[in-house]
Amino acid sequence: MRHFKLNLIWQILIGIAVGIGVGMFAPEWFGRLASTFNGIFSQFLGFMIPLIIIGFVVPAIADVGVRAGKLLVATAVLAYFFTFFAGMLSYFTGVMTFPSLISGEPGLVSVEDESHLAPYFTMDIPAIMPVMSALVLSFLFGLGIAFMKGTTLKNFFCELRDIVQMAIRGVIIPLLPFYIFSIFVVMTVEGQVGVILTTFIKIIAIIFCLHIFILVLQYCIAACFMRKNPFKMLLTMLPAYLTALGTQSSAATIPVTLRQTIKMGVSEDVAGFVVPLCATIHMSGSALKITACALALIIMNGQPYSLSEFLQFTAMLGVTIVAAPGIPGGSIMASLGLLASVLGFDQQMIALMIALYIAMDSFGTACNVTGDGAISAILNPFFTSRQSRLHDRSEAGMTA
Repeated sequence: MRHFKLNLIWQILIGIAVGIGVGMFAPEWFGRLASTFNGIFSQFLGFMIPLIIIGFVVPAIADVGVRAGKLLVATAVLAYFFTFFAGMLSYFTGVMTFPSLISGEPGLVSVEDESHLAPYFTMDIPAIMPVMSALVLSFLFGLGIAFMKGTTLKNFFCELRDIVQMAIRGVIIPLLPFYIFSIFVVMTVEGQVGVILTTFIKIIAIIFCLHIFILVLQYCIAACFMRKNPFKMLLTMLPAYLTALGTQSSAATIPVTLRQTIKMGVSEDVAGFVVPLCATIHMSGSALKITACALALIIMNGQPYSLSEFLQFTAMLGVTIVAAPGIPGGSIMASLGLLASVLGFDQQMIALMIALYIAMDSFGTACNVTGDGAISAILNPFFTSRQSRLHDRSEAGMTA
């Protein structure tokens, strides 16, 4: 029993449930204590955001540059296109559906505005640099390392990435359920929790439908290149989808994704290169969830939003979440800086964003992983050797 451990999704859900239950009976001093913890933890998250961006983006760009080749460039471009398209599809779907779903609900009230739940004390932990500075610095060093093919700086940033991952695994993830718990305690005391839960259920239903649509669209496109039935291709990839639901990690699902992609008819050479690469750079499901959740929370909070803001947000999101750590919730951790700097999220909105995203984390991962097979199928005809194509055709003719 000492090896038994709940995964992060269940920890978050338990944190929400217990937070609501405690909040119904919590005295004022407990609410203020929870607000104090929220403030300190959010300050630490803010401090970590630039380090997360630099630690993830620089090694990812440098690694892509060092391994430059036609197949790599084609894979990266296609993966980014699908990620950006999923984010914008999510935005336009949300614009058409969320206002009617959320209309009539009172907006969120910021915790900081409630004087009787003010924290006992605050702790200022300023970040080492603004988020945009971290992004520009990451591109500068990443591209520079790639073109110079240097190892010293690359090793430094790889070690920085490892340190950041240790901080996420050892500090942020273990404390995250308590952070969500304390946020829901405060919201329950303030009478906001009913609005939040009702909206969560509606958003999750919309996002799940979008996931299915994205996968069907990706495989309809792939079917045009493979000349196969898209739904049979999706059925072949079903084991990878189900495995991702359980592991909540694209990296952990690579063996199953690779096996099913080859069964789908993609050559071993193409699948062996594209699937592992897409496990870190193809984030359609993650971008879809993050964009939809962000838009819903903005509408709930009564804040203005525009297409230009979400174009900027989604364009940078496709790069920022590249090579997010292979842990549940890695993508949302990498995107916190953009949520704050581009969309103006505050402490409470970021906490709700984390809770809502991680509650659906496995579905986003499954969408990412299954889409990797579609990208492999699209690229297969262009990068399969001529002899392999002739062999495949001869086998098809014998079968016929």
